[in-house]
Amino acid sequence: MKLAIYGYGNIGRGVECAVAQNPDATLTGIFTRRAPERIRTLTGAPVYAASDVDAHAADIDVLILCGGSATDLPEMTPALARRFHVVDSFDAHARIPEHFANVDAAAKETGHVALISGGWDPGLFSLSRLYASAVLPDGKDYTFWGCGVSQGHSDAVRRIDGVLDARQYTVPVPEALDAVRGGKAPELTARQMHRRAVYIVAAEGADRAAIERAVVTMPNYFDGYDTAVTFITQEEMDREHAALPHGGFVFRTGRTGLHGEHRHTVEYRLSLDSNPEFTAGVLIALSRAVHKLALRGEAGCKTVFDLAPADLSRLSGEELRARIL
Repeated sequence: MKLAIYGYGNIGRGVECAVAQNPDATLTGIFTRRAPERIRTLTGAPVYAASDVDAHAADIDVLILCGGSATDLPEMTPALARRFHVVDSFDAHARIPEHFANVDAAAKETGHVALISGGWDPGLFSLSRLYASAVLPDGKDYTFWGCGVSQGHSDAVRRIDGVLDARQYTVPVPEALDAVRGGKAPELTARQMHRRAVYIVAAEGADRAAIERAVVTMPNYFDGYDTAVTFITQEEMDREHAALPHGGFVFRTGRTGLHGEHRHTVEYRLSLDSNPEFTAGVLIALSRAVHKLALRGEAGCKTVFDLAPADLSRLSGEELRARIL
């Protein structure tokens, strides 16, 4: 499959690396809104202006969209889904139904396949929640993120006027994590499960109080959490916050038996050295599934729930049954 990257930030660079680990994939180009001649890629892949993407349509089976969820993907994905088969990593959970409807309408206009909200949450964690809740219908789901850097939340902060750079760390509340793992099935609010720590490099003369207010009141990102905002220098950011680790846990606690006498806990965990590189690996697998759906003549918007697991793999059915089943 011929893949192309649209947007060359952390995830875009991760996708560029991930292509090399997938022998059925070829990277045909990187499209950027910056000046292409100023971009130095990791692998020497060709770089083009984003405005020229239509001219390269014949060389693109699936276009992987690596923009931010706050402002880029709500506009970018529907527009490009009219012209290409696309995959994005839209991660604003509360807005997924709205985003799905917009992308679905756009993709169906021209017979393209678009997969949204790919990654690990939403994405792999979503599948874990679905599988576990189907197996244990009498139970509760819990999802903990972190401790780690959220790319989507960090990007949302960087879009605030006066912010030059930002990192957002999602931190599970230890007492809540221990209670769930211990099978206590507590009732927990978002605020009781996580706190958020934001480190910001502000422009000289920027209104720091206004920036902090914009962060802690941001809908769908920070308004339901205890959030600590710390202003630092660019040197501190580069020295202490250059890495992009992340991870988290999905739990399903439930009961079985005639009287609910038996307790069960399902736990799925990810521990990631590089959030964007792992996310990129998921996006490559999802691109493979989108390519297969397109070859079958399907159209419209999809999520991970709509994919057959075998479509994610480059192995044949025979190989999957022999090696993995």
